[in-house]
Amino acid sequence: MPSSLCAPLRTLLLAVIAPLLLLAGCTPAEPVFKSTDITGTSYGKTLRLTDHNGRERTLADFKGKVVTIFFGYTQCPDVCPTALSGMSTVMQELGPDAERVQVLFVTVDPERDTPELLAQYVPVFDARFLGLYGTPEKIAELAKEFRVFYRKSGDLAGHYTIDHTAGTYVFGPDGRPRLYVRHAEDPQVVVADIKALLAGK
Repeated sequence: MPSSLCAPLRTLLLAVIAPLLLLAGCTPAEPVFKSTDITGTSYGKTLRLTDHNGRERTLADFKGKVVTIFFGYTQCPDVCPTALSGMSTVMQELGPDAERVQVLFVTVDPERDTPELLAQYVPVFDARFLGLYGTPEKIAELAKEFRVFYRKSGDLAGHYTIDHTAGTYVFGPDGRPRLYVRHAEDPQVVVADIKALLAGK
């Protein structure tokens, strides 16, 4: 082939092949987590509530652990028991790693959920789980920060239910918010995500 044709042909081949090589190197990696990644948000800054044992708690108390936070109430007919049962299964599946996880249940019904009631309800699902309560004002402030919706429904004289957001927030061992887990998620998905966080992902 005449040398005068080689240079243009070489240029043409590079023009075609170079973009293909770039595309091959830019294939998106598989997501690390199956739950919604909320890294970079600022949830949890005002979390300062009392646990069902009477001890004031902040996220700093659990540094080094993965922390899950669910907002609910003890008289919830189905959503809250389902969420706590799911986390109980997660803890069982985690085995020894469960000791590096703290499950928190924040009441959105502080008028009825006394420390005594929380102490009877929350540990039934797992003795390591903690129920948190505070004044209605503190709960409202924290719920607003987490963008959690809750509202009483029915007879407000004491016989009422509460409509509320049903997802779970997950914080990494460094205390930063990392994931949002939708309600009734497969426990195996949560186990895999928690293990990834414990591994430093």
